[in-house]
Amino acid sequence: MDGRKYTCGLDAAMAVMGGKWKGLILFALGEQPLRFGALRRAVPGISERILILQLKGMAASGLVHREVHEQVPPKVVYSLTPFGHSLNDALAPLGAWGEEHIEHIEHIGRLS
Repeated sequence: MDGRKYTCGLDAAMAVMGGKWKGLILFALGEQPLRFGALRRAVPGISERILILQLKGMAASGLVHREVHEQVPPKVVYSLTPFGHSLNDALAPLGAWGEEHIEHIEHIGRLS
């Protein structure tokens, strides 16, 4: 990250998570490794540029492993590291909470 001291565990976790896309990428890679195109289809609404940037950041922070298979054309497969799996596991209860309250959350969004 940026070498700063965190005030609590939640502060540290949120620094790793950053923006809205990382959680969706973690979720998509939670079941199996994916190639770039399959990962892009698994994360609706993300642009190619943003996915590339997010994957680079996630690889740099140790959440994602990028494996390049030397062939023509090159085959690149993304998978979660143990660190990425542990964050995905920690996010599962938050996802369950969101599912339980999705209608209320959508209603709040319509009020804004």
